[in-house]
Amino acid sequence: MNVEQVNIAFDPSSLVLINLIVALMMFGVSLDLRAEDFRRIARAPRAPVIGLLAQFLLLPALTCLACWALAIQPELALGMTLIAACPGGSFSNIMTWMARGNVALSVSMTAVSSVAASVLTPLNFAFYAWLNPHTRPLLTQIALDPLSLLLLVLLVLGVPLLAGMWVGRRFPQLTLKVEKPLRLIALLVMLAFVTLAFSRNLQQFTQHFHLFFWLVVAHNALALGTGYLSARLSGLPPADRRALTLEVGIQNSALGLVIIFTFFPQAGGMLLIAAFWGCWHLISGLGLAWLWSRHPLQPDALLTPLANLGEK
Repeated sequence: MNVEQVNIAFDPSSLVLINLIVALMMFGVSLDLRAEDFRRIARAPRAPVIGLLAQFLLLPALTCLACWALAIQPELALGMTLIAACPGGSFSNIMTWMARGNVALSVSMTAVSSVAASVLTPLNFAFYAWLNPHTRPLLTQIALDPLSLLLLVLLVLGVPLLAGMWVGRRFPQLTLKVEKPLRLIALLVMLAFVTLAFSRNLQQFTQHFHLFFWLVVAHNALALGTGYLSARLSGLPPADRRALTLEVGIQNSALGLVIIFTFFPQAGGMLLIAAFWGCWHLISGLGLAWLWSRHPLQPDALLTPLANLGEK
């Protein structure tokens, strides 16, 4: 069955809601960020740079290559390309903590990748969607405006990040009280939104389950594997490997949904990929974090993350 037959019911009010969800998630993550987090990366950039290269260079390139080589249907391939171009998801920080990884590295990478995504997400998506001959005609037909996409990403990522850092610095006591509830609320609202989208289009999702399920599972495995192998081949310590794996493997699929609802509301295949990514990467990430939590690191492996946390 062809994915062009997918017709997802779209409520324009959903666009406002999901923009608010993504902004709230970014605001909550950045409450605990300080300028020192960015200075720490400048002083010891090796691990974050490896992670950012895996996030914004290797993953989009490998995704494009796989979609091209396997001749994946254009809308599905476009959805996978968009997800690969998104920055790391905010829940990677919690999963890294559960996995006993380097939390300081995870938080710093989330911050830097969110800032970098303001430019790199639109650039990577437009470039790799054009590079793949299967998705190029669809992208040309849609006539995506790169400046509008850039502005959207800045509004839902950049502005909330700066606002969160300002509030966190100005009202530190308030931050301690609201940071965890904000993350939990954002997660619950996001899950409720995805559940509502699935329930409204249950027949479509069930009918086309075979089109997107294994693509998302394989793509998420590719993302996790890219993060892990990049860290391992670079000789990073185990705690850094865990953080980097989860940072690259947990994508900000909510941002992907915002972009789809804004620029591709009729592209049901893209929505299938992004919506299921929003559920699956939580399952795979939490599962991996749970497995790692049952294998404590040796004291020497914990030295780096503990030192980083001590600096913070």
